Amino acid sequence: MTQEGYDKLVAELQQMIGVDLPRVKDAIAEARAMGDLSENFEYHAAKREQGKLLGRIRFKQKVLENARVLDTSILATETVGLLRKVEITNLNTNAKMAYTIVNPHEANLREGKISVKSPVIEALLGKKVGDVVEVSVPAGMLKLRIDSITL
Repeated sequence: MTQEGYDKLVAELQQMIGVDLPRVKDAIAEARAMGDLSENFEYHAAKREQGKLLGRIRFKQKVLENARVLDTSILATETVGLLRKVEITNLNTNAKMAYTIVNPHEANLREGKISVKSPVIEALLGKKVGDVVEVSVPAGMLKLRIDSITL
C-alpha cells in the first residue's frame, strides 16, 4: 500500500469513529426518547445505520491491521508490478493508456489507479517494456504493448 493510501484510510476511519458514530448514537438516543420502540421507524433506521457503520469500521480496521506501506525507492522499474506506473497501447485500437498499479483498496480509475487484481494487470505482471500481451476480457481479446514502466 502507498503511504498516501494508508493515510487516506486512517483519515476515513477517524471520520467514522469520531464524527459518524457519535451522530448515529445521538439519532438512536433521540428515537428512543420518542417512546414505543416496536413501531418506531426512526429507531430501527438508526440501528440499521449503526450496524452498517460498525461493519465498515471493523473492515477498515482489519485492512489497516494487515497493511504494509511499501517504500517505492527500492522498487525496480524493469518489470510491471505493484506501485509502478505503466503506459500501454491497445494494439487493436491504437489507444494509449497509463495506469498506476495499486492494491485493491486504493483502486480508482478516475485517478488512473488500477487494482493489481484486475485481469488486465494480472496479465501484465512481470512483463517488460516492449512485451506484447493478449488479455481476455468480457468485450473480447485485447492485445496490449507495454510502452514504459516508471515509479
